[in-house]
Amino acid sequence: MFKVTPEAFFGTTPADSPARALVAEIIISFLLMFVISRVATDNRAVGELAGIAVGMTIMLNVFVAGPVSGASMNPARSLGPALVMGVYKHIWVYIVGPVLGVMSGGFVYNLIRFTDKPLRELTKSASFLRSISPSHKASSSKS
Repeated sequence: MFKVTPEAFFGTTPADSPARALVAEIIISFLLMFVISRVATDNRAVGELAGIAVGMTIMLNVFVAGPVSGASMNPARSLGPALVMGVYKHIWVYIVGPVLGVMSGGFVYNLIRFTDKPLRELTKSASFLRSISPSHKASSSKS
């Protein structure tokens, strides 16, 4: 609708190297998905505080990763301005990073959520995966 000059680009591009921006996008997307999964899907969470928890996570992500990657956390948030302005510099970072971060955040949360043990017991051992593996159960039952 409006003529936007190239100097007024409102999209996201990496401020530093694309590798740092990719790592930042993966981490902040992971954190956001982990928090959303916790407050929105778990009945142990206080539902009234879900919006505050998600909003504070986004704010923290923007403060930490904003100077490095622009803190997109959403491929559409970067792809839309890139299409409008025709600036596709390292756009792959903003497609790959959030997708990997969200998938891993959901996976890790579900892995923690569906165990029978409380989180404090999972973090005591060096690797809780050893304690739930079939070979460990078989060897501990023989003893």
